[in-house]
Amino acid sequence: MATDSKLIYPQKNGLLLSGLIATTLVLALMTNPIQAKTNPVSSKVREVNVNDGFSSLVKAVKPAVVNISTTNRPKAAATPRYNNRQSDEMEEFMRRFFGEQFGQRAPSPQTRETHSLGSGFIVSEDGFVVTNHHVIDGADEIEVVFQDGKRFPASLKGSDQKTDIAVLKIESDSPLPYTDFGDSDKALTGDWVMAIGNPFGLGGTVTAGIISARGRDIRSGPYDDFIQIDAPINRGNSGGPLFNTKGEVIGVNSAIYSPSGGSVGIGFSIPSNLVKNIVGQLSDTGKVERGWLGVHIQTVSEEIANSLGLDGAYGALVSSVLQNSPAEKSGILPGDVITHYGGEKLDEMRDLPRLVANSTAGDRVDLTIWRNEKSKKVAVSIGDSDTQPGENAGSNQQIEDKLGLVYSELTAELRKQYSVNNDTQGVIITDIDPTSEAATRGVQVGDVIRKVGRTKVNSPNDVNSAIDQAIKNKKSSILLMLERERQILFVAVPIA
Repeated sequence: MATDSKLIYPQKNGLLLSGLIATTLVLALMTNPIQAKTNPVSSKVREVNVNDGFSSLVKAVKPAVVNISTTNRPKAAATPRYNNRQSDEMEEFMRRFFGEQFGQRAPSPQTRETHSLGSGFIVSEDGFVVTNHHVIDGADEIEVVFQDGKRFPASLKGSDQKTDIAVLKIESDSPLPYTDFGDSDKALTGDWVMAIGNPFGLGGTVTAGIISARGRDIRSGPYDDFIQIDAPINRGNSGGPLFNTKGEVIGVNSAIYSPSGGSVGIGFSIPSNLVKNIVGQLSDTGKVERGWLGVHIQTVSEEIANSLGLDGAYGALVSSVLQNSPAEKSGILPGDVITHYGGEKLDEMRDLPRLVANSTAGDRVDLTIWRNEKSKKVAVSIGDSDTQPGENAGSNQQIEDKLGLVYSELTAELRKQYSVNNDTQGVIITDIDPTSEAATRGVQVGDVIRKVGRTKVNSPNDVNSAIDQAIKNKKSSILLMLERERQILFVAVPIA
């Protein structure tokens, strides 16, 4: 990707995508999609011939596409930590030693209501509405606005940040038009698609194009498997449906790749086969149940494959196994490479989370592992994360962030590998993109991140939260306090 471009949510306020990839396998169970009570709007569609245009398709499905309007009320101002003179002195200190951008005062607290716009679509006649998590995240009020201008207050049934899906509920005295999900696995590169949404507040906007690619990983979450499209989508299209020529929803438009914030013909849609299962769980229980395998994994590079005698760089290398986990009970060991899951080959590390995500807790699944230069079959019973200490049970997760860094909590193994003192606290960098701004500014593998800005960090999630807060505060750079060979150094890294 060009360094001057960025991935953004196509929502009116243009929030940056977080580059979170949690390789701990805490995986979604896909059950209970919403069941249709009557025929959806797609039942009115006779598959269109694109040479005749999309007008019949638009007429049939457009009534089920809605705009999402959110309101954020002003928050109480925090008590100042310093008096004006102290603040001036602190600003001068930060400016002198860390650059001009670090000598700027924090923005004033929000004093007026703010409003944001997004898109969504109805998935049942009794008023369940699908949109993106980031469209409604933090909203005090949510309204669903129909094409004819009718407005309905909406309640949040549930939201899942990992997949960026949220489900709303509205109440209506009469049955509502709704869409039906199609099979996104049957959507092929080159197929025609149509998007409807609310870009820049221009509700009911229709665009068309083709599927440009499948299986895109844009580093937004552990289940990335995006459909790339060239149908123009912009800020405000977030949460809107992507239709096939049969009028079925095969994706939820979520992000664009753009140097300017406007469409350049590269958009990303969440596949319906992931969405519909998440929607069913959020509608029923307000949360997503997640299975648990209990391993931490990393990419198999060509060098690792050669060293292990593997005939190619594929599969998922097990870096550690959690105690009393399904993986440990099945005999999986650190250093094993999981090459197949349920008979399906893992071409990349990230295939494993998605495949396990389609399993149910209690399922017995056959894994093929590579150990001692031989293949071995292992049967594993998928666990339930609800019985574990936390959603990300096990702390040795490695996360790749938008700075081009991969980092992990400091374990005994990593302390030994990178010669880090036992009393050093922080998060260790285990890999770095050599073309990243962090690398050009001297950040190295083995550095321990002690602080991000003024925030102490002890886990990868702490680092991500601090970066997200800096983005929210519209910082152009972020200051890292690093420890390297018992020496402390500060590095200011631009936020892409």
